[in-house]
Amino acid sequence: MAAPRKPKRNPNGSGTVTKRTDGRYQAAVYVLQPDGTRARKFVYGKTWAACDAKRRALLEKVDNGIPVPTRSMKLAEWLPYWLDNIVKPRRKRTTAAKYEVHVRLYLVPMIGSKRLESLSVADVRRFLVELERKSSAATAKESHRVLRTALTAACREELVPRNVATLVEPPTVADRDLDPWSLDETLDFLAAARKDPLYAAFVLAIALGFRRGEIVGLRWENVDLDRREIRVRTQRQRVGGEVYEDDPKGRRRKQTLPLPGICVAPLRWQRLKQAAARELARENWEETGYVFTTRTGRPIEPRNLYRSFTRVAKNAGLRVIRLHDARHGTATLLTAAGVPPRVVMEILGHSQIAVTMNVYAHVVQDTQRDAISHMDRLLRRRPRS
Repeated sequence: MAAPRKPKRNPNGSGTVTKRTDGRYQAAVYVLQPDGTRARKFVYGKTWAACDAKRRALLEKVDNGIPVPTRSMKLAEWLPYWLDNIVKPRRKRTTAAKYEVHVRLYLVPMIGSKRLESLSVADVRRFLVELERKSSAATAKESHRVLRTALTAACREELVPRNVATLVEPPTVADRDLDPWSLDETLDFLAAARKDPLYAAFVLAIALGFRRGEIVGLRWENVDLDRREIRVRTQRQRVGGEVYEDDPKGRRRKQTLPLPGICVAPLRWQRLKQAAARELARENWEETGYVFTTRTGRPIEPRNLYRSFTRVAKNAGLRVIRLHDARHGTATLLTAAGVPPRVVMEILGHSQIAVTMNVYAHVVQDTQRDAISHMDRLLRRRPRS
């Protein structure tokens, strides 16, 4: 009987399979490490074929550039790698910056010494309890979300067999009590802001629920005053001391919204004022195409819009609210006017109807009273016999 044919020798770099003295088979392959270096990774099998299959699986990861740590990584090693190579290239810079804060301040100092494979449900639960005690339930809940997302990526790269963070319930956070301006307060603010240089910006925030970044990132090419249409294609944000442009959130970049009549005249006046500033600045003018600019044509700072908004509110003797709360006010007024939630969702650019219903469906008290009165009339319609 002919002896079984010995497998051919593997080419250089593809690893080797050898038989150990204990009878098992061993393969060694140089693999990529998360820090970019290369190291030898050993795998074992009871038979030559089983060990060779593991060797081929390692080589497939090498060919695809997937890191294969030779030892279990610590969270303090994985989290920075995840931020730099997975989050930052694919997520918005504001999201990456928020994740980085939680990694740097909470996850690495408090649980970073744990290795990925040994991290347990109890470890995650203790971490959340301690963080909630030191900070707040909201902070602990957000850190849990960051950890869960990071471990999901580790599962995709087969560094851990399961995501233990998904097995731990995050802390319960009470919903923020939204108290936007009433209709009368909104009208008082608009009357007080009429002479402010940023009056048109405030009208967009109140009438259409534009976000701060959407307002300061608005360009004239996306405003059609004759057809009374407006589009949001960019937003301007400041992260880490740097101002940059980004795509708008949610459904905004796909929208063309009709301009309410209250917005048209302020925008026409804004264009006239900008033309006068351009003539006055002459060679110092920098043409950027933005609707809201400084005296030399540069886009305004996002934070300065909120400062002006706050100043006008204080001078008018009104409650000081966040500029973002103007979006809550827009939704509340639209809901009170009987606008369907789906239309409110489209106007505000929410990606899901649940956001509109759960966050912004705060109908004013007068509307609730009218609804109850209408129900009362219906139930009393039939005369008593």
